[in-house]
Amino acid sequence: MKNAKNVRSLRTIAVIALIAALPGCAGNPSRQDIGTATGAVVGGVVGSALTYGNPAATIGGAAAGGLIGNQIGRDMDRHH
Repeated sequence: MKNAKNVRSLRTIAVIALIAALPGCAGNPSRQDIGTATGAVVGGVVGSALTYGNPAATIGGAAAGGLIGNQIGRDMDRHH
């Protein structure tokens, strides 16, 4: 049963990563786009790991990570 939860969590993370990465496919992604996608993946993984695969925590972690990554990327775009 625990393996089924892990597989489900990994699928959720993969879907979130794909959705987050889609805007970058339009051309050269900005640092903000890259930061958003990276933050979403990292946040999802951390949220899942801390809660042993809780889907709500995985999605919440991905959302929080995406927001944080977006802000960091935006600041990097402004300074370069």
